[in-house]
Amino acid sequence: RTFIDSFLQHRREVVTRRTLFELAKARARAHRLEGLAVALANIDEVVELIKTSSGPAEARERLTARAWPGGIVVELLARAGADASRPRDLAPELGLGPEGYYLSAIQAQEILDMRLQRLTGLEKDRITSEYGDLLVAIGDLLDILARPERLVQVIDTELRDIRTAFADARRTTIEPDYASLSREDLIPPQEMVVTLTNAGYAKALPLDEYRAQKRGGRGASAASLREEDFIRRIFQAHSHDTLLCFSSTGRMYRLKVYELPQAARTARGRPLQNLLPLAEGERITAVLPVQTLEDEGHFVLMATASGTVKKCPLTAFRNVNVSGIRALNLREGDYLIGV
Repeated sequence: RTFIDSFLQHRREVVTRRTLFELAKARARAHRLEGLAVALANIDEVVELIKTSSGPAEARERLTARAWPGGIVVELLARAGADASRPRDLAPELGLGPEGYYLSAIQAQEILDMRLQRLTGLEKDRITSEYGDLLVAIGDLLDILARPERLVQVIDTELRDIRTAFADARRTTIEPDYASLSREDLIPPQEMVVTLTNAGYAKALPLDEYRAQKRGGRGASAASLREEDFIRRIFQAHSHDTLLCFSSTGRMYRLKVYELPQAARTARGRPLQNLLPLAEGERITAVLPVQTLEDEGHFVLMATASGTVKKCPLTAFRNVNVSGIRALNLREGDYLIGV
C-alpha cells in the first residue's frame, strides 16, 4: 500500500510538472500567433507603418506604441477567457484591453520577421486555426491543473496505455530463494597455473601471467624459493576444477582451484597446512586435478613407496567432508608417493 501511494504521488508530481511546462510552451506560441492575427486583421496599416519607418528598431517601437483593433482575437479570447493564453511574465498593460490590443516586443519582432507568403488567405486561415487549437489545448491543460479528478484520469489513461503497449509475457523468472548461490558461482571462469613446492607451499595464477618468450629470452621466474625448497609440480587447471589432494598417510582432501591463494608470480604462496586440516607430520604427496567427480568411466590409481597399488572409481570421492576421507590403508613405514 505504501509503495503504491508513493508511486501515485510521484506520478502526480510528474504529470503536474509536465502540464505546467506544456502550458508555458503553448502560451508562448499562442502569444506570437495573437500578434500575427492582430497584424493580419490590420494588414494595410501595419504594412504602411513598416514602410514609413526608418529601420526595424523604429518599426518595432511604433508597432508597440499604439493600440490595434483585435479582430478575430477578441472573439477567440472571449470564448477561451481573456487570460487563457496570456504568458505569466507579460506586462499588465500589454495584450487585449478596453482600448484595443497592445503588442509586445516579441510580437512586434514576429510581425517584422513574417514572410510575405503568410499574407495569403490560406496562411491567414492556418494562423487562425493554429491559434484556435492552441486555445483549446491551453484550456485542457488548465483543467488538468485545476481539477484533481482530471489529473487522476490522465494518470490512469497513461498507465493503461503503457500496459497495452508493453504488457507481454514476463521474460525473467523470479526465484524465491536467492541463497542457493555458492561461492563458486561468483568466481569468474579462467585458466590457472597451479604451483606446488616440496615444502608444501601452493599458489594459483592466471595463465595470462605467463607470457610466451621470444627467441633468446631468459625465461620468467615462477617462484622465489628457499635453498632447500624446489617446485615439485606445476600444472594448468581451470579455476572451477577440483583438486584431489592425497596425503602421505593415505587420506584424501578436496580443494577448489579458486581456493588457492593468488600471489605474485615470484611469491611462494601459502602452506597447504593452512588450507587443509593436515595432522602433525602429514604432508601432501600427490595432487590430481579433475573437472567433475560424476564421471563413472574414470578411475584413480594410487601407488605407495613399497609398491602397493590401488584402483578405485573416481565417483568414490564425490562425498568428502572437510576432514577428508581415507583413500588407502597403509602399512607401518609405507607412504603414498603418487596418484
